[in-house]
Amino acid sequence: MPEGAIRLPKTGTAKDQLLAQMEAWREDDLRWRDGKVFSLVFFAGDEAAELLKEAYTMFFSENGLNPTAFPSLKRFETEVVGMSAQLLGSSGDVVGNMTSGGTESLLMAVFTAREWARAEKPHIKSPEMVLPVTAHPAFEKAAHYFNVKPVHVPVANDYRADAAAMEAAITPNTILLVGSAPAYPHGVVDPIGELGRIALAHGILLHVDACMGGYMLPFVRRLGYQVPDFDFQVAGVTSISADLHKYGYAAKGASVILYKDAALRRHQLFAYVDWPGGIYASPTMGGTRPGGAIAAAWAIMNYLGEEGYLKIAQRVMDTASAIRVGISAIQGIHILGEPAMSLMAIGSDSLDVYELGDEISARGWHLDRQHFPPSLHLTINFAHVDGADQFLADLAEAVAAVRRPNPRQLGSRLMLSAARLLVRLLPAKWASRLTARASAMMGPKGSGMPKHSAPMYGMIGTLPNRGDLQGVVLDLVEGFTDPGSR
Repeated sequence: MPEGAIRLPKTGTAKDQLLAQMEAWREDDLRWRDGKVFSLVFFAGDEAAELLKEAYTMFFSENGLNPTAFPSLKRFETEVVGMSAQLLGSSGDVVGNMTSGGTESLLMAVFTAREWARAEKPHIKSPEMVLPVTAHPAFEKAAHYFNVKPVHVPVANDYRADAAAMEAAITPNTILLVGSAPAYPHGVVDPIGELGRIALAHGILLHVDACMGGYMLPFVRRLGYQVPDFDFQVAGVTSISADLHKYGYAAKGASVILYKDAALRRHQLFAYVDWPGGIYASPTMGGTRPGGAIAAAWAIMNYLGEEGYLKIAQRVMDTASAIRVGISAIQGIHILGEPAMSLMAIGSDSLDVYELGDEISARGWHLDRQHFPPSLHLTINFAHVDGADQFLADLAEAVAAVRRPNPRQLGSRLMLSAARLLVRLLPAKWASRLTARASAMMGPKGSGMPKHSAPMYGMIGTLPNRGDLQGVVLDLVEGFTDPGSR
C-alpha cells in the first residue's frame, strides 16, 4: 500500500489493542537481547536500561530548543559535554554540543569547517575535504548537503589512512582533513598524529571521527592496551565526534560534537533575529531537541562513572580478545588489520564470506556484510560478553558448511560468473539494464533483504556502474517506507 493511500482512522483505537499490534509487528525485529546482534544496539545490562528509561521519560516532554525554559536540560548537556571533553584530552578549552547521533555530529563538523573557511579563507570558493575511503558515509552526506567536495584517498595495506597520500591530495581548496578512531569497517585507528602535523603545516582543520571509539578507547588505554594517540592531546586536532548511544551506553539518539575552542564552535551556531515570531537560535541541525535523550545521557554517565565504564571495557575487551583468538584458530578465515578495540572484520582468502554470512545468519547471528574487500563485521559490546564460546562454535560450523558444496552455493556462483561475463561483453547501456535487473534479487519493492544475501553482495561487487547501483539501493530504501511490506 503506498503511503498516500493511508488515512488517519476516523475513530481512536484502544490502548491495549494498539500495544498488542505494536508487539506483533515487533516479532519481525532482530532479537538483540539474545546477544546475537553485532551492530545497532548497545546494552549495559538491565539495571542500566531501567535507569535510562526512567531518566528519559522523566524529561519526555521537555524541549532542549530553549535553554532558558528548561535550565535543567542545559545543565545536563553542559556536564555531558564537559565529561566527554575531559575523557578526550581537553585541557580546559574544548566546547561542544549534544546532537541526535553520529551523522548529525559529522554534518556539524563539515558545516563548521565550511563556515570557518568562509571567514578565514574567503578566497576559497569551492571547498574540499580529504578523507580515507574508510571514513563514515555521513561525510558524503555532509559533502552533498553543504557543497564541500570530498576527495577520497585509498588506505594503506593495514587499512589505516595513508597520511602521505592524504597530504598529496591537499589542494589550495582543501579546508579539512578527516581521520577515524577507529574506522568502522576494520576497527583500526588512523594515524591521527601524522594527520595533525599535516593539518598544522597546511593551516587547515582536522576532524577525528571517534563516534565508535570516543567512550571506549580512553578506557581501553587505561586497561593497558596499546591505543594510538587520537584525541585533543594531538596537536592539530580541531574537532572530535563521539556517540554516547554506542559505547557510552546512553539512550538513542545521543552524540557529541566537540571543538578545540569556542572560536571554532562559533561557526556552527545559528541565529535569526528578524522573524516576527521572535528570536530564533539553535546550536545544531535540529530545532526541537528531545529532552529525554539529553537527560538519559547525563544519567548513565553519572551512574557508571569511570569505574563502571572501566569494568565494562574490561569485559568487552576480554570477549573481543577471545573472539580474535578463536577466529585465528579456524582455518580459512582471519581478522583484517589490527583492530584497536572491539570492532573487527572477518575476511577470507579461500572462502566466500557472503556465503559464510548466510550460514552464520541461519544459526541466529546478525553480522553486517562489507565489501572492498569482502568481509563480515563485528561490533562487540557488553551485550556479547557471555556469548563468545557459542559464537565461535557456530562460526566454526558455518565455515565447515561453506566448505561443503551444495546446490544453493553452486547456483550463486554460476549466477555471479554469468554476471561477470555479461558485464564484460555487453555494451554499457545493456550493463545498466543488468544493474536494474539486479534489484529483483532483493525481492519485490518494500519486501526487505533476501534470506540468502550472498548472491546480492557478490553482484554488487561485480556491477561496474556505481550510479546505477545507487539507484537500486535507493529503490530498496524507498521500499522500506512502504507500509504495504508489513
